[in-house]
Amino acid sequence: MEPLPFRFAAETYTWFMKDSGRAHAGRIGHMIEVTARGGFAGFSPSHGWMGDFFDADRLEPALKDAGLDLAAIALVLSWNQPQETAQERAEADATIALLKRFPGAILCTVQMPEGRHDLEQRQTNLVANLNSVSRRAAAAGVPASFHPNSPHHSTNRTEADYRAILERLDRSVTGWTPDVGHMANGGMDPLGKMREYAEMINLVHFKDWDGAPEFALMGEGKVDLVGITQWLLDRDYAGWIVCEDEAAQAIEDPDGVTLHDGKWIKQTLLPALKR
Repeated sequence: MEPLPFRFAAETYTWFMKDSGRAHAGRIGHMIEVTARGGFAGFSPSHGWMGDFFDADRLEPALKDAGLDLAAIALVLSWNQPQETAQERAEADATIALLKRFPGAILCTVQMPEGRHDLEQRQTNLVANLNSVSRRAAAAGVPASFHPNSPHHSTNRTEADYRAILERLDRSVTGWTPDVGHMANGGMDPLGKMREYAEMINLVHFKDWDGAPEFALMGEGKVDLVGITQWLLDRDYAGWIVCEDEAAQAIEDPDGVTLHDGKWIKQTLLPALKR
């Protein structure tokens, strides 16, 4: 059987569900080890939670020893002003510089959810900031991708929000990361939206959703993860699929959830694909 064109990675957010990350602060090395045990090929941390591993000389050997590649780094910032603040620009440029050491790893831009007030202006500001960051990343040889999210206080939650933002992004320098669970949580059909903006996809996030109230353990929710993966396979999608499980079980057992997801991919998802 031919190898799949895409690979699976795990995201660190699964460990940061408890106490806003404080419960697992400084444990990136442990997360790398669990990700490898789960059978994943890649690792995707968030920039603000990397601690001492926000250093290529430390991150690179840790990933190599675990047999993992760096899939992406999530750059999570506010981006509420018409231009980047000095702090936002400094954090973005530091993350771009780190990613330059890992060819092909993606700068995954994520806006910190901070409310839906002044929505139209703040979406305009977000687009301006994303385009600015992505252009600098492209100039440095680093691919970028925007990841919308779906908390009730997010500016990029609904189908209307997606139109207002995705259609104004500079597609010459940034792609789009569809997060299938966030799209379901925002009232959209994930596969339908992926078909609509298929040409923008250069990174994918998987989480499951059951609406009770939000996310479910992978394979136990309502998202058609098999059908979505089959569509990606049929399109010869050759990027990363990053598992970012936000099920309630991750609050107390992020290691177990990550291992479960790796097992579910191997034993349930992949055998269901038609190749």
